[in-house]
Amino acid sequence: MITFDDRGLVTVVVQDEHSKSLLMVAHMNREALDRTLAGPHVWFYSRSRNELWEKGATSGNYLKVVEVTVDCDGDALLVTVLPEGPACHTGAYTCFQSSVDSSYEKNDRFGPGVLQLLSGLIHQRALTMPAGSYTSKLLTDGASRIAQKVIEEAGETGLAAATGQRDQVASEMSDLLYHCLVLLESAKVPIDDVWTELSNRKR
Repeated sequence: MITFDDRGLVTVVVQDEHSKSLLMVAHMNREALDRTLAGPHVWFYSRSRNELWEKGATSGNYLKVVEVTVDCDGDALLVTVLPEGPACHTGAYTCFQSSVDSSYEKNDRFGPGVLQLLSGLIHQRALTMPAGSYTSKLLTDGASRIAQKVIEEAGETGLAAATGQRDQVASEMSDLLYHCLVLLESAKVPIDDVWTELSNRKR
């Protein structure tokens, strides 16, 4: 089913199981694929170093394998993972950080895309729990405290709308959506479950 190129490699796209964000692109040879399928972590083949490497062996930012699928042409793999830290060597959550042009940037900055990215960043905070992070503090405080914040932000959003403070509605709603995403993370509920439920309801 899998077609390796003339160098014995196949392109691999890595996706976060939780946020569905694309994390990185790399390559595998047959041995790297065999080791990945054996688990628990993803292995690649470095074209620059001409050697196998286990992602995270040096940094500790392992990629735990969930599923490996192949595309219809057999020349690309999608590896779904649970990241145990940032995927990018720069320390960023994903290697895909820069927009090519304004049209691509718009896709990330507006609509569900920004919620998907924010969900991924919150998930990264849950994995790394950096000191000084408000998200980390909320997650440490637990579901009850996060739920209180959701109720508080919902009240402030409703009040701003009810009293005609149009300039405050977007700000309060942003706070509410953020805290709702943190609550989803705390409850271990993927944001995709929300999209699925909304999709079912539109019928």
